[in-house]
Amino acid sequence: MEQMITLISELGFPIVVTFFLLNRIEAKLDVVVSSIQGLPDRLKE
Repeated sequence: MEQMITLISELGFPIVVTFFLLNRIEAKLDVVVSSIQGLPDRLKE
């Protein structure tokens, strides 16, 4: 928690929020990419 407060004070709130959201979205994008890559196999069935 102390590191988070240090980041907020040094970098600013918008930058910290941006990095947080990018990390969350990255995991979801990986799932979307794998679903799209598997789509041709599912369409063949």
